[in-house]
Amino acid sequence: MRVTELAELAAFDAVARHRSFRKAGEERGVTASALSHAVSNLEERIGVRLLNRTTRSVSLTDAGGRLHQQLSPAFDGIGLAVDGLNQFRDTPFGKVRLNVPNSIAPFVVGPILQPLTAANRNLEIEVVATDRLVDIAEAGFDAGIRLGESLREGMVAVRIKPRLRLIVIGSPAYFAERPVPQTPHDLKDDHVGIQNMYPNGNRYAWGFRKGSVSIDYWPAGPISLDDHELIVQAARAGAGLGYVWEQRAQSALTDGSLIQCLDDWCQPEDWLYLYYPSRRNLSAGLRAVIEAMRV
Repeated sequence: MRVTELAELAAFDAVARHRSFRKAGEERGVTASALSHAVSNLEERIGVRLLNRTTRSVSLTDAGGRLHQQLSPAFDGIGLAVDGLNQFRDTPFGKVRLNVPNSIAPFVVGPILQPLTAANRNLEIEVVATDRLVDIAEAGFDAGIRLGESLREGMVAVRIKPRLRLIVIGSPAYFAERPVPQTPHDLKDDHVGIQNMYPNGNRYAWGFRKGSVSIDYWPAGPISLDDHELIVQAARAGAGLGYVWEQRAQSALTDGSLIQCLDDWCQPEDWLYLYYPSRRNLSAGLRAVIEAMRV
């Protein structure tokens, strides 16, 4: 097989996995138009339409689905073979793509970026921060970071630092008009909570635990946000109580523009884990990232 034919098949494989020329181009480091051209050449050469294209979507034809089903194991094998060569390198090499929740990325990944790349000059780290749940294998990531409770089956998981907790915060102006709650039950009495949302719009409860007692509280305030930085800003402005990762509010707690409450009811969350597909051979680059983050 000629190199150009293999490149066209690789381009088709990427587009078929992502159902998007743009996302496939980001994974392969080329433009969407270059991938479109490569797939068109492949279709012309074999005389079969592989993709249905519209301005908004890309889907596989029956022929394209069959070809991709047969190609996937082959490209997985090629990836494993190339990854396996990394064990012969003295230092980590190449790009490591990580998917990390946006709400925790600054204080989970942020501290390791400079020292890791400074110590490994041939290593590239690409971080995509989003609170949406992502299939890391399908999206072309080497690994992801999540709380243990949201890990999928078939993944290898490594416990990493730091261990986080969610806390309740409010501004001095807010507490000037309302008493500081002493237990989660007090939140139901004349308190306004900023509702926490997932990116899909679903709300989630504020979780409290003290000893053997666990309480879920559903705030009913008029504001709902899916970004912890916005929640901190709204709480500082006195819009209501916020429920955020402790590190997000640390500077405001230090300068006194926010006050923390219910501290003894806010226990550490489950551990964070870096996870990756179990079938993947670990590259030297991913091993270096794991060693920099593991507990």
